Amino acid sequence: MTIGRSSQLCHRGIVWSVPAYHCGMRSLISRARKLCLSGILAVLLPSFAFAQEAGRLSSPGSLPAGFALVPFGVGESFDFRVQVRWFLVSGGGTATLAVEALDTVRGRPAYRLGFRTRGGITVFKINDQQRSWLDAIDLFSHRFEQKLNQTGYSKDRTYEFLPGSLRYESLAFPDDTGTLASAQPLDDVSFIYFIRTLRLQVGDEYTAPRYYRRDGNPVTVRVLRTERIKVPAGEFDAVVVKPIIRTKGLFAEGGEAEVWFTNDARHIPLKVRAKVSIATLTMELRSFTTASPQ
Repeated sequence: MTIGRSSQLCHRGIVWSVPAYHCGMRSLISRARKLCLSGILAVLLPSFAFAQEAGRLSSPGSLPAGFALVPFGVGESFDFRVQVRWFLVSGGGTATLAVEALDTVRGRPAYRLGFRTRGGITVFKINDQQRSWLDAIDLFSHRFEQKLNQTGYSKDRTYEFLPGSLRYESLAFPDDTGTLASAQPLDDVSFIYFIRTLRLQVGDEYTAPRYYRRDGNPVTVRVLRTERIKVPAGEFDAVVVKPIIRTKGLFAEGGEAEVWFTNDARHIPLKVRAKVSIATLTMELRSFTTASPQ
C-alpha cells in the first residue's frame, strides 16, 4: 500500500500526525527521568476522544451519568516483574499498578490510582509509592502524591493541581510551586491510564504537551508495529510503541525504548524494554485482576 503524506490535526491539546490512508484519535505515553524502578511505568503516557466502540469498553449503564467510558475500573490491578542490568551487575524487583478506589476531590469524582515499586541493584534499593487522582469525567489529574524511599534519597510530597489558575502547588513545600503546562494536566501515573482510552494504529505519531511540568513537554509517541508476545501472564497480541520524551534518560530521543500494550480496547501494559549506554531495563506483566463490577 502506498502511504500518502501525513496530515495533522489538533484535538484537546494534542497534535496528531496521521498517515493519509487513515485518521482518528490515538496514542500514548508519559515520562521517565532516571534508570530506577520508579521510572518504569512513567513511560506510558497520553490522551483523547474515546473512539473505541462502546461495547468494548465499560458499558454506559455500568457507570454513573457523565463518567467517561474507560477500559478500567476500581479493583483492577497489574503485577510486574522488573529486571535491570547495569554493566555486569543485575538486579530487579516488582511493580504494582492498581485502581484503588473512587474518591471525591473538590466536589468531583476521581479514580485513585496507585503505583508501587520495590527492588534494587546491589547496594541501591528502592521502595516507592505514587498515587494520582484522575478525574472520572474529563480525565485530568487533580492530585499527585509521591512517597519515594531510595538508597541515599527520600521524598514525601503531595501536589495539588489547580487548572482554573494554571497552577500546581505543594502545601508542605511552598517553594515547589509552578505553572501548569496545560489546563488538563497529567502526571506520571495518570498518563498511563489515559493512554488506555485510545486507539493505537501502526504508523501514527502524536505530540502531547500535557505533562504538568513544562520542562517535561512535549511527549511524542510513535506506533511502530503489531506482534504476538509471551510474558509471564500469558501470550497476547500486542501493539508496540516508541516513546520519545524531552528529558535525559531511558526515553530520550535517540535512545532505544519500546512499550507493548494488548492490541485491543483494554490496552493492558504488557512489557517495557529500554536501553541506554550503560544499562538495560525490562518489565513484564506477571498477573492481573480485572475491575470489580460497577
